[in-house]
Amino acid sequence: MALRIVANRPDPAIVTLPWSTPLEEWTDQHVVPLPRGLSRHVVRIVRLGQRVYAVKETTEELAFREYRLLRDLQRIGLPAVMAQGVVTGRVDENGEELPAALLTQHLQFSLPYRSLFQHGLTADNLPALIDALVVLLVRLHLADFYWGDVSLSNVLFRRSAGGFAAYLVDAETGELRPQLSNGMREHDVTVGCENVFGELLDLQASETLDSEVRAHEIVDLVRERYEALWAELTGQEEFAAGEMWRIEKRIEHLNDLGFDVEEIDIVTDFDGDKVQIQPKVVELGHHQRELQGLTGMNVEDGQARRLLNDLAAFTAYHDLGGEDRQLVANRWLTEIYEPIIAMVPPEARGKLEPAEIFHEILVHRWLLSERAGHEVDIFDTARDYIDHVLAARPDEAVTPPLE
Repeated sequence: MALRIVANRPDPAIVTLPWSTPLEEWTDQHVVPLPRGLSRHVVRIVRLGQRVYAVKETTEELAFREYRLLRDLQRIGLPAVMAQGVVTGRVDENGEELPAALLTQHLQFSLPYRSLFQHGLTADNLPALIDALVVLLVRLHLADFYWGDVSLSNVLFRRSAGGFAAYLVDAETGELRPQLSNGMREHDVTVGCENVFGELLDLQASETLDSEVRAHEIVDLVRERYEALWAELTGQEEFAAGEMWRIEKRIEHLNDLGFDVEEIDIVTDFDGDKVQIQPKVVELGHHQRELQGLTGMNVEDGQARRLLNDLAAFTAYHDLGGEDRQLVANRWLTEIYEPIIAMVPPEARGKLEPAEIFHEILVHRWLLSERAGHEVDIFDTARDYIDHVLAARPDEAVTPPLE
């Protein structure tokens, strides 16, 4: 049987992996000892040069199905790992068939939920973790994607200005549908509640999570926050015809939540006395797109919002409100952001993403300023943060950024 590799943007080095050996027997020559989420399949993370991939053994049918589905999710801009390829026709040295393999690109600076708790996450951070899972689920449902196996284990988390952003990592049970029914949405939420409950109990059993945490109360947040966010994004609102300003207010409120509204359905009654509005096309990333347009930076939406706030403070401090905003943004980038990030020594650049480091420096400045009784210089803050906070953090990147 001939080895067959179907790949998106193929990396020639993939051919050099030991495909005639069962995945569970791969050695440190290729495998990176990084934390992995729980999976019903054998999964290994491998390094090929500067690239890192997750490799999962499964059936040929499921491998191709998930590969195509992940590519579809990528095309429509949903947060999921990037499918790299499928390997079939594997046989061992005795000619026995081996499972097919799905390759996905490892998401830089991401961690499974168990590793987050091993890296110091506490029960106080659980609501933020649940919020990230809920935002992911709502985004998938808005795109008519049925997940089928909602859980913390099927997600990778990236830090985002003190919170988290969640990415789908296992789409094996998923399905993109022409239209997602309310029943299927409800099923996803119910499955998510059940799975998260079990995962929290597992954390407590392994003494990774405080045994005093009431898992059922945390799980209730999944449904509560899902229903609240879904209503915010899709709910119908009715008001008098003389209150048309409420349309803009609704859009601004969704922008504050980080969502852009590309289309809105407006209906008036027969006499034109009442107006009904309902958002029709809603997408997360409002602040992310705004910052990218001003600076070219591509960061998580929460990080973008924090950086935009610092840009606004820079604008006000230097009285640049009347200047072209893009020119002001470039000045902030070259005078503040880039010099501060350049202060991070090479050996510490794998600990956090640059935008997350900048966010933590802003938080650190507030703490130092409160202690000192006056505002501490941002560059003095950065030196103190790098020496006393960042140095003690574990690495979260698989490989250090290229110089």
